[in-house]
Amino acid sequence: MSSIIEDIRETARQLLADGKVDVVIGYEKGSLPLKATPCFVRTAQDAEKLIWDETCENNLAAFTNKFPGKKAIIAKGCDSRALVVLMQENQLVRDDLYIVGVSCQGVVDKRKIEAELGEIIEATLADGKVSIKGMSGDGVFTLAEVKDATCQTCRYPNPVIEDVHLGATIEVPQQSVPFADVVAMENKSDSEREAYFGEQMDKCIRCYSCRNACPLCYCQECFVDCNTPRWLTGGVDRAENLLFQAGRVLHLAGRCVDCGACSRACPQGVDIRALNRKMSRDVLEMYHHESGIGEDVKPALNVYSGDDPEAFLVKE
Repeated sequence: MSSIIEDIRETARQLLADGKVDVVIGYEKGSLPLKATPCFVRTAQDAEKLIWDETCENNLAAFTNKFPGKKAIIAKGCDSRALVVLMQENQLVRDDLYIVGVSCQGVVDKRKIEAELGEIIEATLADGKVSIKGMSGDGVFTLAEVKDATCQTCRYPNPVIEDVHLGATIEVPQQSVPFADVVAMENKSDSEREAYFGEQMDKCIRCYSCRNACPLCYCQECFVDCNTPRWLTGGVDRAENLLFQAGRVLHLAGRCVDCGACSRACPQGVDIRALNRKMSRDVLEMYHHESGIGEDVKPALNVYSGDDPEAFLVKE
């Protein structure tokens, strides 16, 4: 891991020193244990701030359209897929990007650790293990034990688009049942699903952290902020929370790259990903489309085929 960090820093230094980019978007050590934070490096000297480990959870594609000019970005598999979608939607220009690809082993889910050891006071990452000193006790976990749920089902740990790749690539294990979590949810009864999502929506405080963390929620004005027409009141309740979350899911149909940024950003632990995963599975089954897996793959909702399923049509 240390060699990759040095490679990232040296690449950033060289790009900035040569004037090829104006900013390098990466990660630096955060102020909290097991928490990296986005870092925007503008000078070769500041490249020393850059890090790379299992705490680098943010999808950095969310920051690319906030900077004019040339920029380099440290991209995981999911970040690179988001970049592809943003380019397809004319939010980014490929010539303005220098993509530094790094394969991702997965990121740590702090909530799993805190559920067992309480608030994390100190943490150390080494040799594939996470050593923790918590408010309620100490413990050592393997990365597999505390890996984020999104990373456990990830099929694109390697960047799908890049200008340079640092470190080794990762072999993706075959999943015995793709979208097993969606299948399990579909196998529940209507009342069970209603109860589950009702419980999730009761937790939502509509802080919009999920929207703000999403690299593909880039609208200047979200539908929930509109006054004409007014979709939602200023209050927070189950029905309005579901309208907001369902609206986001529909907006992300054929676009979501399953990076998990929304779920990790949620302070209430709402299972936002369950809805997105269902939509992604349906788009894959109906239109054989996965978002952001290649520059030449046209977005699902931009393509019409005579073979498109028509089960929703009422036929005489």
